[in-house]
Amino acid sequence: MTGKVPLFSPDSTVSSARPSYVALCLALQVYRLVSAQFTVAGSDHPVTASLGGEAILPCHLSPRMSAENMEVRWFRSQFSPAVHLYRGGQDQYGEQMLEYRGRTELLKDNITNGRVSLRIRDIRPSDDGPYVCFFQSSVSYENAVLQLQVEGLGSAPAISVEGHQDGGIRVVCRSSGWYPEPEAQWRDLRGQLLPSASEKITPEANGLFQAEIAIVITEESNQKVSCCVRTPRLNQERESEISIAELFFPRVSPWMVALGVILALLAVLIPLASYCFWRQHRAKDKLQAELRWRRAQIYSVDVTLDPDTANPWLVLSEDRKRVRLGDTRQDLPDNPERFDPFPCVLGAERFAGGRCYWEVEVGDKTRWDLGVCRESVSRKGQVTLTPEDGCWVVWLTGGEYSACTSPSTPLPVSVRPSRVGIFVDYEAGEVSFYNVTDRSHLFTFTGTFSGKLRPYFYPGLNAGGTNAAPLIICPVPAQARGNLGP
Repeated sequence: MTGKVPLFSPDSTVSSARPSYVALCLALQVYRLVSAQFTVAGSDHPVTASLGGEAILPCHLSPRMSAENMEVRWFRSQFSPAVHLYRGGQDQYGEQMLEYRGRTELLKDNITNGRVSLRIRDIRPSDDGPYVCFFQSSVSYENAVLQLQVEGLGSAPAISVEGHQDGGIRVVCRSSGWYPEPEAQWRDLRGQLLPSASEKITPEANGLFQAEIAIVITEESNQKVSCCVRTPRLNQERESEISIAELFFPRVSPWMVALGVILALLAVLIPLASYCFWRQHRAKDKLQAELRWRRAQIYSVDVTLDPDTANPWLVLSEDRKRVRLGDTRQDLPDNPERFDPFPCVLGAERFAGGRCYWEVEVGDKTRWDLGVCRESVSRKGQVTLTPEDGCWVVWLTGGEYSACTSPSTPLPVSVRPSRVGIFVDYEAGEVSFYNVTDRSHLFTFTGTFSGKLRPYFYPGLNAGGTNAAPLIICPVPAQARGNLGP
């Protein structure tokens, strides 16, 4: 609303104001608060950038509104320090991550329309991954997640002949300076793929990758081949060719042929045996993880939420077993125990020793944090979720599961967890997380605890970006506890 509605006629006085005008004034104030709500949108597709070049990450508000007086923060796995921070009408570099110093610029030409893209210069391999665009006004805040894909085209393949092998000539192809990890192939004159004798993709000191692939060319096989190294993201490749003259091939004796057959059989049997051993080892690890999880269930405790610590944007159920991110900020006392502005809440239970376990239903939510933290953790301002700051937390953000270490540790998850189990062994200094859906182990923090620990919850968003779905503290089935044994 751009116009103003007069509350009184020009010849009226304060004492003659009618109640209808007062009601209209209150309605206008409510409308202004509601109209201040917004959503944040970024790019629907990953943004690609070449090594050494620059990337522009787009982000805007919907509906269009000015962001000049808002806080605009770009960050990665942790809220602070930031990749870039705009606050109070100007860029703030005091909270910027060291690796982005002098490399970022907030494009503010359209900030009055709510568009603030981030430019990153001198692109490096470490810049690859998710970025969070965060807007905060005086009454609301929202964010969006964007993906930056860093790509680097490596050197032209260098081919060298390295002697005789298995009745043929061993030829090796090398290429460096690739990002992300490339693929390497041998091809014949018709472009058909040829089997390689060995293949190695190794990281270099600068974060890039080097490819090395070998082939044994025999007199009967193709004597002219090409080495192709490509990156699947760019769908670009570099290729070099080599031709071996017939006079360079050794004459093969029958016993060498027999030896070649034996080696070929070993080349098949050894990988097969290795695969069987790997399958057996994997099954054993999975069984051990399930047994650890079942033993942890013995120590299940009844966890409830502490409303005195809940951020005003959070909505707790009457039984204090559910929490979700609400649509409006509640008028709650600003007591020292309450988190503000970070929308999280602690459990009412405190642990100063022993072992305890509880489970939380996360459903299909696309953003959540779970874990434990020291009772003395800072409640005001930004919360840093690392063990050094008294928090042992696992989160889901941008479709990726991570343990909040410094730096964060990505977690490989084969089955999406709809329920997560948390187990604390105080004396052992361990906080373990389990995927209850497939009974697998997610991650274990190790260290030394001091003081009291409390359960930690951040409900985030559910699928579709809405706030409706809650985190639910679930009871551990009595049947599961009863079958565990000592």
